[in-house]
Amino acid sequence: MKPIFTDPAKALEGLIKDNITISAGGFGLCGIPENLITALRDSGVKNLTIVSNNAGIDEFGLGLLLQTRQIKKMISSYVGENAIFEQQFLNGELELELTPQGTLAEKLRAGGAGIPAFFTRTGYGTVLAENKPVQTFNGKEYVQEESITTDIALVKAWKADKAGNLIFHFTANNFNAACAKAGRITIAEVEEIVEIGELDPHHIHLPGNYVDRIVVSDHFEKPIEQRTLAGKTDIKGFSPARKWQAKRISQEFKDGMYANLGIGMPTLVANYIPEEITVTLHAENGLLGVGPFPEEGKEHPDLINAGKQTITWLPGSAFFDSTESFAMVRGGHIDLSVLGAMQVSQFGDLANWMIPGSMIKGPGGAMDLVSGVKKIVIMMDHCAKDGSSKLMENCTLPLTGKNVVDLIVTDLAVFSVDEKTGLTLTELAPGADLEMIKEKTACPFNIAATLK
Repeated sequence: MKPIFTDPAKALEGLIKDNITISAGGFGLCGIPENLITALRDSGVKNLTIVSNNAGIDEFGLGLLLQTRQIKKMISSYVGENAIFEQQFLNGELELELTPQGTLAEKLRAGGAGIPAFFTRTGYGTVLAENKPVQTFNGKEYVQEESITTDIALVKAWKADKAGNLIFHFTANNFNAACAKAGRITIAEVEEIVEIGELDPHHIHLPGNYVDRIVVSDHFEKPIEQRTLAGKTDIKGFSPARKWQAKRISQEFKDGMYANLGIGMPTLVANYIPEEITVTLHAENGLLGVGPFPEEGKEHPDLINAGKQTITWLPGSAFFDSTESFAMVRGGHIDLSVLGAMQVSQFGDLANWMIPGSMIKGPGGAMDLVSGVKKIVIMMDHCAKDGSSKLMENCTLPLTGKNVVDLIVTDLAVFSVDEKTGLTLTELAPGADLEMIKEKTACPFNIAATLK
């Protein structure tokens, strides 16, 4: 039997001190060890290095530790939803080691498996791979990444038995299993505990030998960052141009495809996938099989907080942790991904995660997606807010991937992309004409015969 606590502060006693490293499970606010995080804040320990996909939001999750300046360094994938996190970094007050989401998951998994390093395509050609060893396998370059282990792991589970075996709830597995494996000492915060033998061994997600202490709580806020109703199209920013873009991109889906939709505008595409075909959507936090969407304005009994939005799942869907999610991506098992962009070059370079000195969101899963998904479609505005073109000869912002984009659908036009011949204008949006496209595009492009 594992030591069992009902007070999170007691569960941390004797284990925490200044200057330690802690891995913390969760994705956004989904599956975070919220009570252990609060106890960690109240303990007053400082100069912590935290390994986590992100840092929650300003008022909840790991954001509480940023408020009190107990964190000296974050090793994370995504900064976007936490203004304190972003500002402390831009002000030079917080060390930040940005890591692509799939690479971060694999670093934790490999660390827990005793593998000191591995090679991945993710991040090759970007600033995140600078000064890292590169090796060629089968004619392609791979970046060497070192694994991660931490002094303590704080994770959240749905059920545990007294032997420490854990079951996670839906997409709340996400980074929890990987973080637990990487910790030299792992504390699991759980909602329910049962006697040894009551859990079906087939249903165990994390065996008890990865868990050292258990804390049982009956108080969980489980807030949702951004609640939306799938199928609702009268949302902010859903202009006729957006609708045209979403409908046009939906034509790229083929029956039987596995597809991933990035956050923001790309999620609108799901509303227009043709009813006569079957497309299985992949969510990076550990879900394959999203939909059907509820009627507008109505909730659905199986709504799940996916960290970024509220989604629903289909019978026959699969839940898994983040390492499995990105194994699917890196291994080429996802057919298509729709992503947003800040800039795209004429030869398909993509920049979509950082404006140095003023805005940093983090690479999230985009670097993994562009290095492993078979087809990359970009959905974006043709021009930035200042009127400058987002289609350029060369990207001036840090790259997400080099020569990775296959198709671009802006609010004005559609371009196919070839890494050798560049852009080809294939379609015009309603109200756009060729002279307008020439004026607003800052790089050369070919014109399809049908438009001449």
